[in-house]
Order: sequence, then structure tokens, then C-alpha cells
Amino acid sequence: MAFNPLNWLLGLFSLDIAIDLGTANTLVYARGKGIVINEPSWVTIDKRLRQPLAIGLEAKEMVGRTPSSVIVVRPIRDGVISEFDVTQIMLEYFIGKVHEQSVVPLPRPRVIVGIPTGVTEVEKRAVYDAVMASGARQAFLIEEPIAAALGAGLPINEVRGSMVVDIGGGTTEVAVMSMSGVVASRSLRIAGDEMDQDIVQFMRNKYNLLIGEGVAEQTKWQIGSAYPLQPEKTMEIRGRNLVNGLPETVEVSSIEIREALSGSVQVIIDTVRDALDEIPPEIVADLMDIGICLAGGGALLQGLAERLTDELKLRVWVAEDPLTCVARGAAIVFEDFDILSRYLVGLERGSTRHHA
Repeated sequence: MAFNPLNWLLGLFSLDIAIDLGTANTLVYARGKGIVINEPSWVTIDKRLRQPLAIGLEAKEMVGRTPSSVIVVRPIRDGVISEFDVTQIMLEYFIGKVHEQSVVPLPRPRVIVGIPTGVTEVEKRAVYDAVMASGARQAFLIEEPIAAALGAGLPINEVRGSMVVDIGGGTTEVAVMSMSGVVASRSLRIAGDEMDQDIVQFMRNKYNLLIGEGVAEQTKWQIGSAYPLQPEKTMEIRGRNLVNGLPETVEVSSIEIREALSGSVQVIIDTVRDALDEIPPEIVADLMDIGICLAGGGALLQGLAERLTDELKLRVWVAEDPLTCVARGAAIVFEDFDILSRYLVGLERGSTRHHA
């Protein structure tokens, strides 16, 4: 084939994007630039016009404050697309923002997106179609625990085993890997969102106080924990009294919030233990050396690593910048695509690896 200067220039300036399409936050990693977008996965829609009014952080700030003609939507639920059209709008917006940051016009990007393990073919196809419809030149899918392990620097291509627990907003992904393959995995739809609901329900049951998801999330990050804190903390929570309907402020302690979160935390611990029960003793011995890596936003819950270490009798450590592990790991595939493309997930009708 004759040399084509135009094709050479397109290859030189082509844009590769990795997206962690999360239930709570969407992160976009542009090759050569790092994380360029980290915004909440929220979209505000005008119901009459079906037009987006705000996307990302601006939309999240509108939650609970909109008139009846406006709704705030989370198009991703439990790690998968629940509102296809809204997801497409959100992806178009984020990909467009990446293009705006470039000094020269760029061709349509190649995009890799992280998906939970165990999703159905219909759910895979929905993510793939949404990415292609949002303006991608090519779309590829990668399982989130694989991407998280790559982003955390785990030696998943070596003979010795390694383990990652990726706790996001909608799902918790557990995977044990060795020799570039998955030895055992679990996907659990209990994660950060479920913990927020635990706090909402706890405040309702104990104090007759109605609070929103945003207040619950703030409480979780400020005083939530999975292990006793030194010292314990307190926080004032504002809401509406369900008995008299009036505004009320209640002071709660980290001990109470730990009690509220205990159910979800225990389910995650039990899921990790089940995965450990399934693997060969040789890999267990490897994990005694390398430990278990925590990734995802949920890894930032205070005392979670200590609690897991205490329960599992294995060292559990938090990855560097755990919130961005999936996006950074997915982007690593672009660095040596011919070799690392084996980690990508195919679709039933035509592999995502070869679809242009």
C-alpha cells in the first residue's frame, strides 16, 4: 500500500480514550493527558422538550431542587445502562469536552469502556452501542476488575496469583487472576449506593429523620467506617422530621454510622471470602505475599482495609488513587494494543476487537 500522508497524520493525532462509566462518577482518561474528566453520572432533563439542561457536577447539584418540569436522571444503575438515550447524551458531552481541550481538530476517538463482570449480552451491547452513537470511531469493552488490576499495577500476566476488589457506586467486583486469566470472580450489586441507602434507612428508623442520598453520601465519607476509629467522630445531619414534618438537626456518631453500614460491609467481606474458598492453595500462598488490592471509590471508606485484613487474615491494601484505577487500567491497553487486547471483551455478534 502506498504511503498516505493524510492517514499518517490521522494516526499521529488520533485520540484514544478510556472511560470508567460508573454509577456514581464517570471518569475519562485521554492517552497522553491522564484523567481529563471526573464528574458525577447525572443528567438534568427538561421533561417537555426532552433536552438536557445540565450534565455532570452541575446536574448533581440540582438533585432535590428542580421544578416539576425538570428531572435529574442517573442513566447508569448497578454499573449498567438504564437510560440509553440519556447515557448517549452524557457520553457525547464528555467526549466533546475532551476534543475541546485539544489544540488541533482530531478524528473520532477509539474508546475503551469498563463494564462489570457477569453482565448480559444485552447490557454489553447497550454500552457498546451508546459509545458508538456518541461519536467513537471504534469501541472496546473491558471487565472492570481486569482494568482495575492493570491500573493498580498488579502482575496479572505472571504465574503468581493476584486479587483485586473493586468497589464502585453500583457494583463490587472481586477477581483472582493468574497468567493473564481470571481464576475466580464475583460480581455483587452492593456497593457505595447501597451504603448510602443504609444510612438513609438508619436515620429514618432511629431518628424519624428523612434525609436525601446526597446527605447520606456526605455522611458516609465524613464519619462512615468499617472498623473502629481512633478517635471516633460525630456529625450534625439535617433533614425533615417524619412525625411533625418540620426541619430538624440530629448529631450522630461514627459508631452509629458504622452500625448502619455493617450489613453491606459484611456482604462484601463474605463475597471476598467465597472467592478465596474457590481458588487453589498455591494462589492463596501467593496472596499471603502480595496481599489483596482494594480499588474503586468504595476503597476510600475509612477502616475498610483494616476490617478486611482482620477478617480474612491476609494483608489488604488500597491502590494508589483507587478512584481512577479502572480508567487508568483501561488506557494501558492502548499502550500495547496488539498484546493487551486479549483482555478485551467480545460481543456475540461480531467481536468488539474488530469492529471499526
